[in-house]
Amino acid sequence: MIRVAVAGAAGRMGRSVCEAVQGAEDMELVGRADPALGTELADVLVPPATGLVGERRRPGRGPVAPQVVVDFTTPDTALANALACVRAGVHVVIGTTGFDQAPLREELMPRGAGEPARSHANVLIAPNFAIGALLMMRFAAQAAQHMRKAEIIEFHHDTKLDAPSGTAARTAALMADAAGGDPPPIHSVRLPGLVAHQEVILGDLGQTLSIRHDTINRESFMPGVLLAVRHVGTLQEPLVVGLENVLF
Repeated sequence: MIRVAVAGAAGRMGRSVCEAVQGAEDMELVGRADPALGTELADVLVPPATGLVGERRRPGRGPVAPQVVVDFTTPDTALANALACVRAGVHVVIGTTGFDQAPLREELMPRGAGEPARSHANVLIAPNFAIGALLMMRFAAQAAQHMRKAEIIEFHHDTKLDAPSGTAARTAALMADAAGGDPPPIHSVRLPGLVAHQEVILGDLGQTLSIRHDTINRESFMPGVLLAVRHVGTLQEPLVVGLENVLF
């Protein structure tokens, strides 16, 4: 069983992740961290002797620390959370976007040539966990090699904090790498009623190509989240960006 804790457990994504973990036969939810629940991440990483933090205490069971933390918090707290996890030797799967990854990369890399890494924990940052979105990004990168220009339009709910989205930024980077040019422009739309949607429009002489992915509800992310939890401990590199590195 993989012991899992969730940071941001009271949020919409956090609640969905908790339910998905509880429904997985090979996982155990051992902690929920969220200011709304009165539980700090530090309490989940090093649970007190009184029992499980943020979870119903079971008779005869002592404190249980997680092996993996899933973070769906905010850009302001995701970095600090990730650093706390790796310093505690706990793997972390991050769905939060819009934060500077450089301090995390520095923390995970060896101090010098021939020296071991500072932590035995791995980090997997996934701008999007929906399998369809990963395929959309992959197809867009392939198409960028053959079409002259492209632009990206991403649509999200009006409470999303970062713009452009991590998915759009990742798509643009993959397209630029594939085509050997500059990243395509990104247009961000924030409106109530939306969940997460992205369209990549490519144009060439006398033709256009549109590649679109629509997230109807947050359940679409859960298979990808569980896939990340299962694989983060066996990553070949301590910091990996993109679930496609596990899926394909």
